[in-house]
Amino acid sequence: MRELVLDTETTGLRLQDDHRLIEIGIIELIDYEKTGRQYHTYLNPRRSVSAGAVEVHGISYEKLADKPEFFEIAGEFLSFIENSPIIMHNAEFDLGFLNAELGRAGREEISNERVIDTLSLSRKFQPRLRSHSLDALCRHFRIDDSNRTLHGALLDAELLADVYLKLLGLDKPVFDLWPEGETPKSRNSDDGWKPGPRRKPLEPRLTEKEAERHAAFVETLGDNALWKQLENR
Repeated sequence: MRELVLDTETTGLRLQDDHRLIEIGIIELIDYEKTGRQYHTYLNPRRSVSAGAVEVHGISYEKLADKPEFFEIAGEFLSFIENSPIIMHNAEFDLGFLNAELGRAGREEISNERVIDTLSLSRKFQPRLRSHSLDALCRHFRIDDSNRTLHGALLDAELLADVYLKLLGLDKPVFDLWPEGETPKSRNSDDGWKPGPRRKPLEPRLTEKEAERHAAFVETLGDNALWKQLENR
């Protein structure tokens, strides 16, 4: 299953004030794993960038003057996203700006039905969190965001992909190593299968000093200590 994690940066917060998109970043997931494929572009908004927005993402209009306008990249953007589900954080914001640009370009808008909002997922699965911002979720899930001194669409999409997988409990890939049509044998089956010992025992991880300390500690527990019973088996 293909999914896309998307983030944007804008000239300001309010569509009503004619603010525009200036950056789009997308990370591709296949079966809940990052593929390494991505889409990224800066955009010329043909208007100034608010001072408050520059403080957040560090992108001034001077950096965007030679970049394409949205209508120039609309085709390649739509070709990349195809009909895949799109994951966003606070989707109402990003989707509003995207659909406004698509409308200006005479393109079909992205429907709400294909959008997964991680803000809603976080409120559902992590109701005790005081904040559900991307920063707060990175801290909660111990995701390294030390490179995020400023917001950026592609970097934030990378972090959001990690958050999304954490929210679903799918942050570790599951590898199916069984031949097609076969399944692992059940321990409760009656086909005679039993677990056997390792061909080569694992090397001890305790140092000699740690083993001595452990033995001394066990001696303080008395003759009925569980450790001594296990050693005598």
